[in-house]
Amino acid sequence: MQNKGLVKFFAILFALVSIYSLSFTFVANKVKEDAKNFSAGDPVKEIKYLDSIGKENVFNLGFTEFTYNEVKDKQINKGLDLEGGINVILQISVKDVLKQLSNNSKNPVFNKALEDARLNQRGNQSYLDAFFEAFDANKGTTKLASPDIFANRNLQGQIDFNMTDDQVKKVLVKKIDESVESAFGVLRSRIDKFGVTQPNIVKLGQTGRILIELPGAKDVDRIKKLVSSKAELEFWETYKAEEMMGFLQAANEALKATVKSEEKVAAAKPADSLTKLLTDDKAKDSGAVKKGNNPLFDKFISQGGGPVLVIASPKDTAIINSYLRRPEIRNLLPADKRYAKFAWGKPTVEVNEKTKKETETVELYALKGNRENVAPMSGGVIVDARDTFDQMGKPAVSMQMNGAGARVWEELTGRAFTQKSYIAIALDNVVYSAPGVTSGPISGGRSEITGSFEVAETKDLANVLRAGKLPAAAEIIQSEVVGPSLGEIAIHAGLISSIVGFLMVCLWMMFYYGRAGWYANAALILNLLFLFGVMASFGFVLTLPGIAGIVLTLGTAVDANIIIYERAKEELRDGKTLGDAVVSSYGWKGAMRSIIDANVTHVLTGTILYVFGTGLVQGFALTLLIGIVTSLFTSIFIARIFIDRDIANNRKLTFTTNLTKNWFTGFHFDFIGIKKWSYLFSTVVVIGSCISFYVNGLDQGVDFVGGRTFQVKFEKPVESTKVAEELSAAFGTTVEAKVFGSDDQLKLTTKYKIQEEGVAVDKEVNEKLFAALQKYYNPGLTYDKFINLYDGKTVGVLQSSKVGAAISADIKTNSFWAVLGAMFVVCLYLVISFRKWQYSLGALAAVAHDVIFVLGVYSLLYKYMPFHMEMDQHFIAAILTVIGYSMNDTVIVFDRIREFLAGDKKGHFKDVVNASINTTLSRTLNTSLTMIMVLLIMFIFGGESIRGFIFAMLIGIIIGTYSSLFIATPVLVDSMSKKDVADIEKRHGN
Repeated sequence: MQNKGLVKFFAILFALVSIYSLSFTFVANKVKEDAKNFSAGDPVKEIKYLDSIGKENVFNLGFTEFTYNEVKDKQINKGLDLEGGINVILQISVKDVLKQLSNNSKNPVFNKALEDARLNQRGNQSYLDAFFEAFDANKGTTKLASPDIFANRNLQGQIDFNMTDDQVKKVLVKKIDESVESAFGVLRSRIDKFGVTQPNIVKLGQTGRILIELPGAKDVDRIKKLVSSKAELEFWETYKAEEMMGFLQAANEALKATVKSEEKVAAAKPADSLTKLLTDDKAKDSGAVKKGNNPLFDKFISQGGGPVLVIASPKDTAIINSYLRRPEIRNLLPADKRYAKFAWGKPTVEVNEKTKKETETVELYALKGNRENVAPMSGGVIVDARDTFDQMGKPAVSMQMNGAGARVWEELTGRAFTQKSYIAIALDNVVYSAPGVTSGPISGGRSEITGSFEVAETKDLANVLRAGKLPAAAEIIQSEVVGPSLGEIAIHAGLISSIVGFLMVCLWMMFYYGRAGWYANAALILNLLFLFGVMASFGFVLTLPGIAGIVLTLGTAVDANIIIYERAKEELRDGKTLGDAVVSSYGWKGAMRSIIDANVTHVLTGTILYVFGTGLVQGFALTLLIGIVTSLFTSIFIARIFIDRDIANNRKLTFTTNLTKNWFTGFHFDFIGIKKWSYLFSTVVVIGSCISFYVNGLDQGVDFVGGRTFQVKFEKPVESTKVAEELSAAFGTTVEAKVFGSDDQLKLTTKYKIQEEGVAVDKEVNEKLFAALQKYYNPGLTYDKFINLYDGKTVGVLQSSKVGAAISADIKTNSFWAVLGAMFVVCLYLVISFRKWQYSLGALAAVAHDVIFVLGVYSLLYKYMPFHMEMDQHFIAAILTVIGYSMNDTVIVFDRIREFLAGDKKGHFKDVVNASINTTLSRTLNTSLTMIMVLLIMFIFGGESIRGFIFAMLIGIIIGTYSSLFIATPVLVDSMSKKDVADIEKRHGN
């Protein structure tokens, strides 16, 4: 081997760099372990400890030192499935941005296009493109640059009424990008101040989506509220309760004629006032106040006072809102109050001292609105916000305004002081407080938000106010919550499968190839060092599927060695010396061309997997791609160094052991002769699979159809069917419950309200789940302990995920195109490499056969297997991996056919093809056996969460080996024209 010294230099250099990069991970883990011991399991104390030592030196290399923050930034980051934490994908509402840009246009064509875009948006189509499509379909003579749409004061200087629709569209695309960029900055600021170690926030291409990963985060509801809150702060003057009393009475009377009483009881007299109804003890005792024919008053718990109109239960706010929004009810407002805006306060919980029963209530306010529905002052004037405590020692938020805001604030407070009125401070249309002003106008621009806060709430509120508001609503369209205990289990399973897989591959190589196997194992060890070193150097994230990719790399890393060793054995059997055999085997006409072709197909499928995949699937693809590159270097160059040393020292090297010397040699099987039987078998399988698709279908996971899943651990074994029935009754829709691993653990799936977005909906689902399952736990288990994460958690929700309908359509579309794209790209490469389309046809037939076979197995068995066999992103990753490996085996055979056809091999065309298959059989079977061995180990030890994923690859590798031998080559033979066959046979002496 030429440039051997250079290879050694780079190998040593890469090894040192890898060790250096990995050292930061070991140091960071030690510091975290010290922090965990110091905090005694308290996560808040642990974070504070790590923050306190962030700038302290913790790693001394002698010539330089590193602080903990620097060490932390250079370590291998663990994904949520290994670390535990919360992952959400936010969708910035493009619809809201367009409405803002149009100055809330009332144009019917514009608003119809907005609604049509929402209804008709296709998978993988952006909302903006759907809007353009809907507008073009309905616009008639209306232009986007109409003065009542986008040629308004908001876009003055950017859009004028003379512009064409195409010109306006370019401006809108730019403005949407700016809004997403602004949202990204706001969210980055919020997350950075939240206190989670190693947060990750990424824009997902041009989709308007933002991925946020918070490893180690545990408070589910709090974090979802933090990231999705628009933080639109507004200051409104309010009406007093007595000013709106007449309207409420008139509204109640008007509703009597249109709203049917829920219960037939004695009606209250028309002259009864709101005050009398809500304060009459006799009425309360008899229940008349809650059961009378007073559609509006019956929903109130008590009368308010000051700025509070009335007090109600949160569950009744939706119906009250619907009443107050009715046009005929709005018309009852006096002329001077016709722009009144009704808003609810922050829900509070009161505890009855006698019964200890908790009652949740919420206050109704009437804000002094205007024609533009714009608040007198917004949160844009806030320059600083701090969590503090009020005069009563209760948590509050103190705010400082800029100069312009301070002047408006002084005017508002001065007017409130003079009129003895109140100013409501509202965040995202929720009134947090409505203080009066008792000491005159407030100058200087300082104000305070008070209310029934907890300390964590005021910290988050101050955080979002400092970061600023989002340019539009941010909806959580996908989320995943993983408990830290599951992360520990995943790490343990990953380590076990990695170690066992590594040992099995090493033992097989030593057993089959003798001393040459030791050389391959040395290259394998160095390959793992390089792989982890690359991940650490570039800051890649390690996930459980990523560990699966590493374990698979163990199998593929020896693939090149197997190809080279098998070629060397053939050269030695032909009488060549060891030196000549090695040179020939490593040459382009030897094994190298097959290695390049096989690995290019791997790289192509891995790249497509990375491009179309998300999250954990990308982690799998990334480690697979890195492993391909590092394994090629170590297999081709490192093992060669040891072999060349044996040649230089005249040491005997046979690439076999006494036991395996004659294995897989001397085969003369007629593969082409039995093609009718292989075609028949495969046809039956394909037809059977198609019938199963029609009859059984496939178990589509929430990735493809949308929904929520919960992995719930119970205190003792439960009946899944009984739990499913109880939950279905509680949710009012079907809830599936399947055993997940053990009988005391279930995987629950529901589509309840999956079309609705918002933190309130997510919390409602969580509360319903807790209420329905509470009886299976000890009374001491609270809602927070059931839902939220904490170290050492063993019962309750250990993992949950949500996939919205919009993103599930995108995932399904991406998956479909990923599989087709992988097949097309690989076949295109084969056409270019082999110069004949027949080779691509044979490979395509084999791959299509393999995909249908795996899908058929899943369709037939998903109802009966003791592990989950869902169609999700992980399954698609398995399918794409199968495509790569199937192509690998096929390419090895095709390369030998090409070699024999270009050489002086005698015989008919079919004889040449049969000889090609038989002489490469040892390589094909050896490669497949190592892969099957590794996959079996991962299937047994890899953990429940990836068992279905591994099973798909296991079946795929087995059937892929079959198809490369019995499908791809017969199709190649049958697709050759008679003229081509005649020319081949003429050249080969027939």
